[in-house]
Amino acid sequence: MIVAERKPMADIKDMLAGRKNVLIVGCSECVTVCQAGGEKEVAVMAAALRLMRETDGDPIAVETETVTRQCDPEYLEPLQKKVAACDCILSMGCGVGVQFLAEKFTATWVVPALNTRFAGGTVEAGVWEERCGLCGECVLHLTGGICPVIRCSKSLLNGPCGGSQGGKCEVGKGEIKCAWQLIYDRLKGLGRLDLLLQPMPPKDWSRAKDGGPRRTAREDAQL
Repeated sequence: MIVAERKPMADIKDMLAGRKNVLIVGCSECVTVCQAGGEKEVAVMAAALRLMRETDGDPIAVETETVTRQCDPEYLEPLQKKVAACDCILSMGCGVGVQFLAEKFTATWVVPALNTRFAGGTVEAGVWEERCGLCGECVLHLTGGICPVIRCSKSLLNGPCGGSQGGKCEVGKGEIKCAWQLIYDRLKGLGRLDLLLQPMPPKDWSRAKDGGPRRTAREDAQL
């Protein structure tokens, strides 16, 4: 899932300076799971904005709505009426959601309430870790299901660097596990250390973000 976190309230206050009618839009998908932009967080944001602006002697009208997915245009249609009555949309979705709102409502200013961090998962209650670099050419079948692109601090594809000591990476003051140590241990446990003897070919980085905006379509999609 996409993991995000709320921007500092001071930054949000600056982005909304001069705005009198704001629509806060949450999302029921990833940002709800990471407790950054779901219905509960939208309600908290609305209350905080009202209180902050009243304290400043500059009251603001706030409406709220949480859609199923901000990254899917069909779920933005019901917002038409509320958007027409506001002079700014504060998106509590990921960066994709912010852009879809801006594309849908071209006459309305849209700003982000969140910083989109990474694609990851839950490792324990309230803690999320990045696990995928969205590189477009998955090699997990060669590395025991452990991603070297994102879990190795240097994104090395053919083994550890000289900074790996005692199973820990030299980056992060000993708090980060060496990805290649994890890969070795995993492959050893599965009896597949032979995979480490296969040089990994150069990666096609054009399939990652460095190749420009990516697009995927089903074979039966009508474009």
